[in-house]
Amino acid sequence: MEKRKLVMVGNGMAGVRTIEEILKINKDLFDITIFGKEPYPNYNRIQLSNVLQGEATWDEIIMNGWNWYKDHHIQLHAGESVIKIDVEQKRVYSDRGRVVEYDELILATGSLPFILPIPGVDKQGVIGFRDIQDCKTMIEAAKHYKKAVVIGAGLLGLEAASGLVKLGMQVDVVHLMSHIMEKQLDATAAQMLQKELEAQGINFLLEKETVAILGDECVKGLRFKDGTEIEADLVVMAAGIVPNVRLAKESGIYVNRGIIVNDYLETNIPNVYAVGECTEHREIVYGLVAPLYEQAKVLAENLCGIREKQYEGSVVGTQLKVSGVDLFSAGEIYENQTTKAIKVHNEWNGVYKKVLIRDRRIVGIVLYGDTKDSTRLFRMMTQKQDISDMAEIVFLQAPGQEASGNNVAAMPDDEVICGCNGVTKGTIASAIQTHNLTTVEQVGACTNAGRSCGRCKSLIAHLLEHTLGDAFYQTAQKETLCACTDLSRDELVAEIREKGLTSIKEIMNVLGWKTEEGCSKCRPALNYFLGVLYPEYEDDRDSRLVNEKMHANIQKDGTYSVVPRMYGGVTTASDLRKIADVAEKYNVPLVKLTGGQRIALFGIKKEDLPNVWADLEIPSGYAYGKTLRTVKTCVGAQFCRYGTQDSMSLGIELEKRFERLDTPNKVKMGVSACPRNCAEAGIKDVGIVGVDGGWEIYVGGNGGTDLRAADLLCKVKTEEEVFDIVGAYLQYYRETAKYLERTSKWIERVGLDHVKEVLCDEEKRKELNERLYRTLARYEDPWKKAIEDETIRHRYYTKRSIVVNTK
Repeated sequence: MEKRKLVMVGNGMAGVRTIEEILKINKDLFDITIFGKEPYPNYNRIQLSNVLQGEATWDEIIMNGWNWYKDHHIQLHAGESVIKIDVEQKRVYSDRGRVVEYDELILATGSLPFILPIPGVDKQGVIGFRDIQDCKTMIEAAKHYKKAVVIGAGLLGLEAASGLVKLGMQVDVVHLMSHIMEKQLDATAAQMLQKELEAQGINFLLEKETVAILGDECVKGLRFKDGTEIEADLVVMAAGIVPNVRLAKESGIYVNRGIIVNDYLETNIPNVYAVGECTEHREIVYGLVAPLYEQAKVLAENLCGIREKQYEGSVVGTQLKVSGVDLFSAGEIYENQTTKAIKVHNEWNGVYKKVLIRDRRIVGIVLYGDTKDSTRLFRMMTQKQDISDMAEIVFLQAPGQEASGNNVAAMPDDEVICGCNGVTKGTIASAIQTHNLTTVEQVGACTNAGRSCGRCKSLIAHLLEHTLGDAFYQTAQKETLCACTDLSRDELVAEIREKGLTSIKEIMNVLGWKTEEGCSKCRPALNYFLGVLYPEYEDDRDSRLVNEKMHANIQKDGTYSVVPRMYGGVTTASDLRKIADVAEKYNVPLVKLTGGQRIALFGIKKEDLPNVWADLEIPSGYAYGKTLRTVKTCVGAQFCRYGTQDSMSLGIELEKRFERLDTPNKVKMGVSACPRNCAEAGIKDVGIVGVDGGWEIYVGGNGGTDLRAADLLCKVKTEEEVFDIVGAYLQYYRETAKYLERTSKWIERVGLDHVKEVLCDEEKRKELNERLYRTLARYEDPWKKAIEDETIRHRYYTKRSIVVNTK
């Protein structure tokens, strides 16, 4: 039978989900052509904020890569827009002169950011926040500008603001209403969220109406209705979205707010359908992914000749994560005379829960800070369950019932696990058993659960464990480096060594990396592994974590802290003068002594960092690095009446020997001259304590949130023995720890006795130290060269006239 020609305008999440559902039903029914105005394959728009915030890479948000289209014989015209539809001749025309005939046409044109109709919106530096290009524009702007304003304090606006703060910009959020996210949160929850975001560095200007954008060609600021003004280099419009209906309207298709469709997603024109954010169904336009996927399934069945199910609208529950805070809301948000509220407000733990009840049934839910009850409460609301016998129990929990949270055993089969895709516990459990699934990724590929916002992945993991029982532990997958590879850390290192791979690109090509450029997790790890395996390896600074590239730690307000090196906490009058001069020259707001016995300069602007380091002429203390941070010392026997050893000289020598050495995570040391332990050696990664006749060496301590006392490794008599043991210990940690694994976790994993056994072997200890010092030789002066490179790059950029491209 000859295939029918199916053309789809739009390559977004709702449209491509429709195609996926069609392929499941009958992959041989249509010849499929897709037009997408963006030059990318189908990607997860929900995850754009994670890319902006540095928590995901471009490759990680691709849902269907180029090969998916090829494998399913789909003709994709990426970066090409349809500009005209001839509904009589059944043809579409593209902006590249392409003419394609269709038997069935799907409009999946999505939505556009709502741009305020005010003077100045056409200036360079005014953008929306809807696609990859918007993200790239913001990331590029943050490299050259410092002041951003986001208009709109809804979900998109807050995510954009959070991302810009993490990129180092000063951010104001302007909002017309009296509290943020007023469509999802009541005033109490909104105020809690605002307080948290303010602590992260975002400034809010509420009840402000923007009337003009100031500047000549480029943005310089905003003016409000009350006459006040603020400065701005970048303006992000996040005041809402509008369905993209222009093409439909010009083609004679009925349009109101969106493209009007019936319960089968059909328009008023025969053989023309619409799905997603561009549609209006029963006078409702949806902007969340869950109802759009419901539409996609109904439309796919309709196109395949199955008209058993109609789309009757969606009851929307919004599960969100804004800047690390969990939120959920559904149904009615605000109390009125017909509703009664059950509330829990725990300010100490930052938790707020509210359920609105009318006629013994839930009609609204607001959860802030703890959303583990969301699926259960949402099911009770959608099923209109009578809650009379639950209202007096702690937050609607039936007598004898455990709080659901991750207790998947207590969930009924019809409870929705993945709200975005409408996938229930029963569907996932059945797929696990039928298809022998053992990983979250396999479950997602089979059922789509977890493929959108990803919030439900931990619950899917618990369901895997519950469904497989003992088999789960037998088939549990190894811990891979990241989603880009199926190799574990040990397998990866073995492959690199065996195949002689010497560059990140070579590793990815030879070992079958799933993403072309890797991600923010694997690139720094690969760079580290190559440095450990090959002492002569030339460091790839582009694969470093961002703070290491900036030679400073970003603070919550977008400025940076600079910490010069002070060996063993000892400094000179000359270095103190340099620090004071820099503090005055750059108007440093805070000069503070750190817990590591150094002086930190806080509040330095990103553009000043290269010149600050050049003026200091003091090596970096690597307060940002995965390396030796500090060696804390007491004054020792030279000055203290209790001291038994010269702790300062030993500490200074340790710091000079091992500074800049790449390690899996940060390393801190302490040297105390006596068991009184004034340098806190007992909670350091490596602690040295002076005793009569020698030194005790302690390892695996941690003074952070996971407090751990260090273990006694050995006792030695001389400083040379200290250097020998500590050097071998550091190298063995470098060679066997997982990337980003602290020594406290590593020593518990490999075992103290095992480490002792290795270091007691004189030959092994010698080999470890030889490899260590070959590596240290390449750190001759990389910091100085890196700073010089940054200074040159900075001066080059500041001489250029940078314009943010908004096209």
